[in-house]
Amino acid sequence: MSSILKHKSSNLSLLLNNDIKGILPHLGSHEISRVLLRCQSDHSSALTFFNWVKNVLNITPTVHNYCVVLHILVWSRVFSQAMTLLVELIQLDDGVCVSSNEGIYENLLGCTEDCNWNPLIFDMLIKAYVKVGMVEKGLETFRRNIEACFIPNVVACNCLLSGLSRFSYISQCWEVYEEMGRLGVHRNSYTFNIMTHVLCKDGDTDKVTRFLEKMEEEGFEPDLVTYNTLVNSYCKKSRLEDAFYLYKIMYVRGVIPNLITYTALMNGLCGEGKVKEAHQLFHQMVHRGIDPDIVSYNTLVCGYCRQGKMQMCRSILNEMIGNNICPDSITCRLIVDGYARDGKLLSALNTVEELKRFRIKIPEELYDYLIVALCKEGKPFAAKSFLHRISQDDYIPKISTYNKLVESLCEFNNLEEALILKSEMVNKSMKVNLAAYRAVISCLCRVKRTSEAEGLLEEIISSGIIPDVGIVRALIKGYCEENKVDKAVSLLKLFAKEFQVHDTESYNAFVKVFCDVGNVAELMELQDKLLKVGYVPNKLTCRHVIHGLQKAMELDDEILGHGMLKV
Repeated sequence: MSSILKHKSSNLSLLLNNDIKGILPHLGSHEISRVLLRCQSDHSSALTFFNWVKNVLNITPTVHNYCVVLHILVWSRVFSQAMTLLVELIQLDDGVCVSSNEGIYENLLGCTEDCNWNPLIFDMLIKAYVKVGMVEKGLETFRRNIEACFIPNVVACNCLLSGLSRFSYISQCWEVYEEMGRLGVHRNSYTFNIMTHVLCKDGDTDKVTRFLEKMEEEGFEPDLVTYNTLVNSYCKKSRLEDAFYLYKIMYVRGVIPNLITYTALMNGLCGEGKVKEAHQLFHQMVHRGIDPDIVSYNTLVCGYCRQGKMQMCRSILNEMIGNNICPDSITCRLIVDGYARDGKLLSALNTVEELKRFRIKIPEELYDYLIVALCKEGKPFAAKSFLHRISQDDYIPKISTYNKLVESLCEFNNLEEALILKSEMVNKSMKVNLAAYRAVISCLCRVKRTSEAEGLLEEIISSGIIPDVGIVRALIKGYCEENKVDKAVSLLKLFAKEFQVHDTESYNAFVKVFCDVGNVAELMELQDKLLKVGYVPNKLTCRHVIHGLQKAMELDDEILGHGMLKV
């Protein structure tokens, strides 16, 4: 194999397959490592062989195989390819390869006895762990490197600090920072900027001044990144006076504020309700030759929306479009929210239509939001009309939006529209939810179409939805109002037996029908049957029955009076 690799044939894979086919069954982990070690002086051949084993022969290399080829690549300073393989090794599943920190580290260390090696591999291992989000293992590797007397370089330390900061491992950041000083690792501006961010993240901005002094003592002047980190932190903590003090100091020290600085300050001002001052700062920024971006514009839009100054929002929106800055989903949502908060949904709809004319993509979730908002405001027809318009742009609303629209149409007795929409949902294989079914059934019952509503009950059950108390009440009340008490009794039994729903309100509605006409005798007979399936009378039931008995006595007296007159 080593001899064939030295030929550097363009058809290397073919040669390997044909010339050594007979010995391939004997190619194990030990043999793979031996071939790789013989290629130490030629990293290209080593990598070709390693990839051939992995990709052509479909042999999964061991940790040791990986570590040998990694040492070869790093010794040859092929760092990019080495990092790719290192990340690949870390991400291998436990069932395929030992991917723990100990396994990889121990193998890398063990391979140094046979390989030419460069200590940078151990720094790269720290960076690889951070790259895949395994910062705890990166920190463990850092500690083991120190134990093994491998002094990490500043790049690896900064990478680890950045990862630890990202995951809010504050105390561990300080551990690494202090260790760098103890080991004599020369900390640079990146180190100090990361630690400034850590201080701000920790919420202890009072320590920042002392830290900056220490930074200057070590010969590093705070740069733009340092100041922006601090300004942003002060603004988030509503310490605007401190933030603007730093803003002035930046000019004194020759550090020119950039777009990030201004946006942070504007955001801080808007958070304090000082939108006018934020807008003035925005103009000052533009005057100084800094072009605004979508974030700075959105900061102003957000501030004015909170104050209900929608005319200013529209003005900023027009300015953005005029400056060829396309409003994004955040811009659209802020403006729509602002109009909705003021109860001006029509203005929100008009704004959306205008944005569409400028070929600005409206986020689909915003369409859903507007339809639901119109429904909540009691304007289902407007919502339906809006849905029809935007559907022409291949927009498909969420199932929840369809269901909400069905509910809203029924709430305002727009039954036919609701039924059409429900049919659309069925045709599009959209699942009608319980609330929408309840709304349609209630509406059908209100307009004396209870039998049709009961048909939907069967549809509900067949789709796996369990009917709730609202559906029970609507159907029982509907049949009672249509004087179809036999149907009401049948449903009361069905709900009790099949769904264990014993709704007293529905039961009382049925009782009241008999009592209102004084038909207590038939009521008592039916009541015995309902008692057997779990219905229990309450105080209201008793009142209805007493009223029914009185009604019956009055009818008896009236009949007796007519009889006496005839005599």
